[in-house]
Amino acid sequence: MMQPMRTEYPRPQFARSDWAHLNGAWEFEYDDDRIGRQQKWHKGEKTFSRTIQVPFSFESKLSGIGEPDFHDTVWYRRSFAVPEGWADRRVILHFGAVDYKANVWVNGDHVVSHEGGHTPFFADITEALLPGGTNVVVVLAEDYSLDLSLPRGKQYWQPKSKGIFYTRTTGIWQTVWMETVHAVHLEKVRMTPDIDNGSIEIQSSVTGYSPQDDLKLKVEVSFKGNSVTEDVYSVRESGESRTVVLSHYQGFRRCHLWTPEQPNLYDIKFTLLKNGQPVDEVTSYFGMRKISVEDGKLMLNNRFYYMRLVLDQGYYPDGNLTPPSDEAIRRDVELTKEMGFNGARKHQKMEDPRYHYWCDRLGLLVWGEAANAYQYSAEYVNRFTKEWQEVIERDYNHPCIVAWVPLNESWGVVNIKDDAFQQQHALAMYHLTRSLDRTRLVVSNDGWEHMKTDLCTIHDYEASRSVLEERYRSAESSVNGLRSHSKPTFVGGMQYEGQPILVSEFGGISFKKSDWEGWGYSDADSDEDFILKLKAVIEPMLSSPVIQGFCYTQLTDVEQEINGLLTYDREPKVPIKQMKEIIAGKCSPRSFG
Repeated sequence: MMQPMRTEYPRPQFARSDWAHLNGAWEFEYDDDRIGRQQKWHKGEKTFSRTIQVPFSFESKLSGIGEPDFHDTVWYRRSFAVPEGWADRRVILHFGAVDYKANVWVNGDHVVSHEGGHTPFFADITEALLPGGTNVVVVLAEDYSLDLSLPRGKQYWQPKSKGIFYTRTTGIWQTVWMETVHAVHLEKVRMTPDIDNGSIEIQSSVTGYSPQDDLKLKVEVSFKGNSVTEDVYSVRESGESRTVVLSHYQGFRRCHLWTPEQPNLYDIKFTLLKNGQPVDEVTSYFGMRKISVEDGKLMLNNRFYYMRLVLDQGYYPDGNLTPPSDEAIRRDVELTKEMGFNGARKHQKMEDPRYHYWCDRLGLLVWGEAANAYQYSAEYVNRFTKEWQEVIERDYNHPCIVAWVPLNESWGVVNIKDDAFQQQHALAMYHLTRSLDRTRLVVSNDGWEHMKTDLCTIHDYEASRSVLEERYRSAESSVNGLRSHSKPTFVGGMQYEGQPILVSEFGGISFKKSDWEGWGYSDADSDEDFILKLKAVIEPMLSSPVIQGFCYTQLTDVEQEINGLLTYDREPKVPIKQMKEIIAGKCSPRSFG
């Protein structure tokens, strides 16, 4: 039997001690003829003919199957036992992500359905469990490989990956796990830091709340093991809001700020008390961090901050969308920092929460980006809007995330230049995102054809140093300069209003240093040539009097793309020290002061 993988705690921003993962070997079956429902496979009595390693999709090698063909309907089955000591408590079953539509049964009872391939869902399965016995969970996952209105990111709708598109992901691709809770417990907590006043706003939601209960929430904040503040307050409704002042903010001593250079994190523990007795305990953390635009300048914690980002597709040779291990996730963050970047733009993927955890811990800015569709329709708008709201809710507490990118390069809104519906959709996504999160910047449509946006972002794969220096010598030439894609920077009557300008895709230098064959936006044929061409595109960004940040394409080679700074196996193509000297060293950006 295959051994389980990915055993680390999957939700580090909201952690409980009583939990168990269900990763590892599951029974598995293709259902190309869609007969499973008719034959009642969901009852859990049928033994499936294959075995798959969860949480890896069947298209990946680490799943134990590794077949990238179209199979849009698949079933999973496994038995499990509830751990001892969980009696008389509620049992919650969690799924990190299932692409795209999931239905779940426990012992033949339907417990939950969910649409959205990148976001988590859960079910209280207590009533479906067999007392003291073995239980069976069955999952039906349905994907729509040929539906271009489906939010899919880089997953290709053709049999083999090609160009900028990669192998598909179908079914379970993030951790499956369960936890036990009291009938009255915290459902979620939203934490909003305020560095200007040295406080944090806490919005808590309680499941099982009753006005007859005497409920209190105890909040304990510490920093590096030292107590900072403690607060206990009554919970008088299912949703409660409280502002907690950090006690060491008094006088001249300010709170410890979070930056990529000093990723200071506060630990926080929530204890829910019912009639004076603890019924739930959750641990988390937060960072005191502020991202803003002041007088056209990009600011981190009220100081100008130049963003050096790298485009990160988040794919792995053997796991596809699923990282092979927590160590692999951490290493990607470490390599990004070692090369001199202070941030990453996660491209067309809502990333595993463990990635954001390591960015929080190690110090790396993140632009959180949606997985887009490719065709516009009313069904697309419904699907996309729902999933995007779930992403913001899931990732709200991570200090590393400083920007939201709902749309990229007009994917899903290809006629946005002339189509009023698509223009309003981009505008709606900007305002919807802002209505859910006032603490981060929003890029309405990264790369070109912006509607309202907090940052003016530009994609430009020009390789000539002289052209780049001329193009980015002023705000006007940057926004209105001619580029190979011939797309306007703004549409729908919108105009540049002095937002910070960032070149959020550029470079993409192809350099073959492994057995992988592929392409890039420009070519290098030796280490020396690669270094020269890297300097030619990065140094004009750093020396520009108007550019306030960049995002280099890209961190690693991916399938048929060989334009990474690292190979697909995460080996540097040239010494990291040389890359860091170019990206973060000798040519410093202007202060914009």
